[in-house]
Amino acid sequence: MLPRFLLSPEEFSNVTMVSVSRTERLLNLLIALLNTRYGLRRSELREKIYHDTSGNDVAFGRMFERDKNDLRAMGFEVETLTDLGWSEDDPATTRYRIGKEASRLPDVQLGPDEWTVLLLASRLWERAALGTAAQSALRKLQASGRLADVELPAGVQPRIKPAGQAFDDIVAAMHARHPVSFTYLAGSTGKEEERVVEPWGLGSRFGQWYLVGYDRARTAPRYFRLSRLTSAVTTLARDHYEPPAGFNIREELGRLPEMPLRTAVVDVRQGRLLALRRRALDDARQRGGGAPADGFDRLVMEYRDPEVLAEELASYGPDALAVEPAELAEAVRRRLVAAASFSDSPVPDYAFQHARARTARKGTSEDQLKRMLQLVPFLVHNQGLHIQDVAGHFGVSREELEADLRILICSGLPEGYPDDLLDIQWEDDHVFISQDLDLNRPVRFTVAEACALLTGLETLNGLPDLPGGGALESVTLKLLAAAGEEGLRAASIAGPWIAPADAATHATVRRAIEAGSQLHLTYLSPQRDAVTERDVDPLRLYSLDNTWYFEAWCHLVDGLRNFRLDRVQDVHPNGQAATRHGTSDDGVPAKLFTANDDDTTVTVQLTRQGRGLADDYYAERTAELPDGGLVADIRFGNTAWLPMFVAQHGGSARILAPAGLADAAREWLAASLDRYGG
Repeated sequence: MLPRFLLSPEEFSNVTMVSVSRTERLLNLLIALLNTRYGLRRSELREKIYHDTSGNDVAFGRMFERDKNDLRAMGFEVETLTDLGWSEDDPATTRYRIGKEASRLPDVQLGPDEWTVLLLASRLWERAALGTAAQSALRKLQASGRLADVELPAGVQPRIKPAGQAFDDIVAAMHARHPVSFTYLAGSTGKEEERVVEPWGLGSRFGQWYLVGYDRARTAPRYFRLSRLTSAVTTLARDHYEPPAGFNIREELGRLPEMPLRTAVVDVRQGRLLALRRRALDDARQRGGGAPADGFDRLVMEYRDPEVLAEELASYGPDALAVEPAELAEAVRRRLVAAASFSDSPVPDYAFQHARARTARKGTSEDQLKRMLQLVPFLVHNQGLHIQDVAGHFGVSREELEADLRILICSGLPEGYPDDLLDIQWEDDHVFISQDLDLNRPVRFTVAEACALLTGLETLNGLPDLPGGGALESVTLKLLAAAGEEGLRAASIAGPWIAPADAATHATVRRAIEAGSQLHLTYLSPQRDAVTERDVDPLRLYSLDNTWYFEAWCHLVDGLRNFRLDRVQDVHPNGQAATRHGTSDDGVPAKLFTANDDDTTVTVQLTRQGRGLADDYYAERTAELPDGGLVADIRFGNTAWLPMFVAQHGGSARILAPAGLADAAREWLAASLDRYGG
């Protein structure tokens, strides 16, 4: 470890004159504002914290305002005090401080069952901003005490999959109360239109994510389905709005009527697309203005949303043709044209970064400070932990943790003595803290943290076999009380209904996981367009929104595979005990795709709208593009379906390499467009 240096006041003063990082400055500013009763003037902070003697009042004022806003975003309310008879405009008579109790998260005492549902809720978010916020909120709750020993339901991992980059962008704008703009494909006119919207709430309904907000051009509230956004979301950061008081997205979406059930006529190549044929009503030989082409069958499909069915039909390429209605055919053609245009566009210049951790993003000084503010109370209540265990708890490397500790032990009261510094030691690799400077309690929840946990808890209402005793209701009430005003704003996000539609299959698989028994499975694989029978050792159940999967060791292929419950035609125990040829990766979340040594590495380009696919398919490395898109290296076990992948995503993804796969995708798109007249 680094030893504690004992400096004289003069020596310490000289050290503090050295330029410090932004993280250190924010931390020292926070400690100073927390440990003053009367408040500190801006001139005092400028001299003691910023060590700024430049005389440039405008530049310093901007920096100070940014720092105050950053502290407020982390949950600290910076109070402004003025001398009697003076206004806040006079810096000489204005003082600043942070009230200790107002910034602290109240104690939340949880029992084992409550910890169980809370852990499930925190792990719900598949990725992106709310997943990070949920883990941060959980660490705050753990910082004031030890996590109870709990046992999660056997093999069950429900998850919410947000709707791509647009979801993250809108959530961030909504929490900061900035309007957003985007191009939208209007369902009523079929035309793309520019919209400027004050986002009030985001929620899932009928298997789709919706934005509800105030449309400034139409001067009225409107619903926007995220899958109809045809451009990236732009945040209007210089503009602000106030949402209506008491707005609740779940109640608002509850008034949204489901789209009417309609029928479509689709021609399907003979002997192909078994999954689509399962849903057909009849062969419709006399419908659709004539007979199908040679080698094709005519089917009638029920559907509600033409865009959802169009995405599926586009992926089938030349093997399917939307005949009626014209709206559906045009939606398919639009996707194919966009995919073909993107595939033919020039290849951008790019340079891969190092291999990336899934959902990793570049850390900022705010991220580091948030972590350190959770670290101090955690160490206070968990004295003597091994440094590697502390690093693992916070999801960082030992080197990153030691960098945090080095900043902490050099931080303290302005112009204070060595005893006025945070005192942390990690001798013999065990970490102890003896001086915490009133950072011994976790800071209150941010809006994003409260939304992530409380929305997750509400979503769990549909999960079968939760721990009993009303744990879900009791932990929700406790968190609402602890979150305060930020908890009330959690009503701006609503997750999907995650109860499994295939309840009997779900129960059969779950019982087999608990009993350690083997299952015999009859399964429809759309990618291979075949029905197979196989024996599997089920390992765990997990969901993406309301679509449920189970991970199992498949004896047919002698490897780990994932199976969708709604594609299981029959499943029952075969009387054999599950073997231990393979075990599930204990990581959370479960991976929808399992890498193998003989996989093919494919280089794909993704637009800003489609960049979330890099996370969905566990990209091994990525290269950022100036327009917000990505180039990603992704490993695929079966490459034959990749032309379907490109067509399905309608201009959000294309293959760059290997060249043979890129050519195959372009040929697939050309053949598909020929079916629609070129």
